[in-house]
Amino acid sequence: MKKLLLPFFLIVILFLSACGSNETTDENSAAGAETEPETMTYESETGPVEVPVNPQRIIALTNGPNVLALDGNIVGIDEWTKANPLFEEKLEGVEVVSDASLNANLEQIQELNPDLIIAGSWQDNLESLSKIAPTVVYTWGELDYLTQQIEIGKLLNKEKEAEEWVSDFKERAQAAGEAIREKIGDDATVSVIENGVDELYVFGDNYARGTEILYQEMELNMPEKVEEMALESGVYTLSLEAVPEFAGDYIVLSKNPDVDNSFFESNTWQSVPAVQNERIIEINSKASTYSDPITLEYLLEIFEDSFLKE
Repeated sequence: MKKLLLPFFLIVILFLSACGSNETTDENSAAGAETEPETMTYESETGPVEVPVNPQRIIALTNGPNVLALDGNIVGIDEWTKANPLFEEKLEGVEVVSDASLNANLEQIQELNPDLIIAGSWQDNLESLSKIAPTVVYTWGELDYLTQQIEIGKLLNKEKEAEEWVSDFKERAQAAGEAIREKIGDDATVSVIENGVDELYVFGDNYARGTEILYQEMELNMPEKVEEMALESGVYTLSLEAVPEFAGDYIVLSKNPDVDNSFFESNTWQSVPAVQNERIIEINSKASTYSDPITLEYLLEIFEDSFLKE
């Protein structure tokens, strides 16, 4: 009798083992089906765009510095960003895929096999770009400088990192502003001036060159004439003779090393009180024309060191 029962028990054990094996296989199959998606929908200003969750070959025809700040892997960049000394190391080996007028080289871009393209709304070949890879479009000035960074964070699936940086930067810049106002006085004024080929420019509060830091975060004052002529437009072209009208108690001078700088030896410039009182803070215009985290951190350090020096 015992001998007859033994095969029966063996059959039951084998059956139960097979069931357990199948359940494990089914569970593993279900787990495999729950892998992370390869794409996501990004709500761009032109509508939803299906983009890679983790893009590996980005063409940045605009907002390249914002992408670099989040360690995005750029394989093609615009000419202006490539020429910026702040990004030289990060862009080593990266190809320039647009000319000085920001016209994209479609053939070159296609050869680079991008999985994401970031373009400006002003470009006239957006439809062609979108046929090469998912293309997200931004309009310059549509978003404020910090919101723009958060949007790039969303696009690269790094929104948390972008938001954390924005919060931390605002806190540090505002604290520096309090210290600076305490030192120079609440009524002191600051102008941001840049020299061009044959003229000078003065800037409002949202035109890079550190203007967002100085006026928006630090809440420093601009001279009345600057507010009148440059606040709304963002930038105003000056004649050399008009500089004294626009000069603040302090001048942040965005100095272009590639143009004639003899004006700064003239009597007009030398007679400005900020010059006479040695209240000129020089920045390199080539390294100051963006408002991305890398540039902002660079300028914040300069402003803190210059305004708060003993």
